[in-house]
Amino acid sequence: MAKRILVVEDNELNLKLFCDLLRAHQFVAEPVRDGREAVERAREVKPELIIMDIQMPHVTGYELILALKADEELRTIPVMAVTAYAGREDEERIRTAGAAAYVSKPISLMRFMDAVNALI
Repeated sequence: MAKRILVVEDNELNLKLFCDLLRAHQFVAEPVRDGREAVERAREVKPELIIMDIQMPHVTGYELILALKADEELRTIPVMAVTAYAGREDEERIRTAGAAAYVSKPISLMRFMDAVNALI
């Protein structure tokens, strides 16, 4: 059975790219355009991995990672942060919040898939 991945990304082009890439590698990609829906969708979908954009309107990926890791039902799901932040301190802050992996934009498709496969 194909593994489910929740993709939380507000940029339509990035969302399509990530979902198409995952589907091409036989994953079931579940898109979420609005971060405010991410936690509820994670409960519904029960994904094996969550790919999380960090810079989003309304609620940041950083805040969502903290919320996911504080939730008894969702805390064990690995989170892969995908962000345009590139500073060392940003990566440390995001990993400390609970992200299992950190991929900077613009993404390398091979690095992106290597990170996904390492977490599933």
